[in-house]
Amino acid sequence: MKKSFKPASWIYPQPALVIVSQDKAGETDAMVAAWGGIYDTNKIGFMLDHNHKTTDNILETGAFTVSMATLKTMAEADYFGTVSGHKVKGKIEKAGFHAVKSEHVDAPVIEEFPLTFECKVVKTTQEGEDWYIVGEIVNILADESVLTGGKLDPSLIEPLTFDPVHGTYIRLGDVAGRAWREGTKFTKE
Repeated sequence: MKKSFKPASWIYPQPALVIVSQDKAGETDAMVAAWGGIYDTNKIGFMLDHNHKTTDNILETGAFTVSMATLKTMAEADYFGTVSGHKVKGKIEKAGFHAVKSEHVDAPVIEEFPLTFECKVVKTTQEGEDWYIVGEIVNILADESVLTGGKLDPSLIEPLTFDPVHGTYIRLGDVAGRAWREGTKFTKE
């Protein structure tokens, strides 16, 4: 038997994305958004409330970086998501993190995140008062500490996802199967 619920954003996993931006004066800001992900092969998209400092910055500069919150950066990332950049200046420094200028886009990179996507805005869509923003990935930075055999190793990143039902973060787990292989048992005659 199944139980009915009111509509809610219960898609799993919801990546805990750390979006970093700066305004034209170079003041940095970081926030966490769970309503985002891959938009196309080389694009990231997410929905942002119009009240965020990050939204203002992205619309002003046309650039941002995205990192995933990790088990090691959970407290800092959570702080970025709970304090407004309009009210608190220097959130990144207050969390003990360090922002450096991206070599590829007009946005900062937080050094402590092991995986960062550098993006330039290619599409904005206003939805009511809020914004859906799509950025083209122009470069990916990965610490060597999260590589195995020269390839990205998710088990070393320990990315977090947001659980909207319980208000918790969940660490992504073990490999459960092989993509494009598990379903082949239905193609055999």
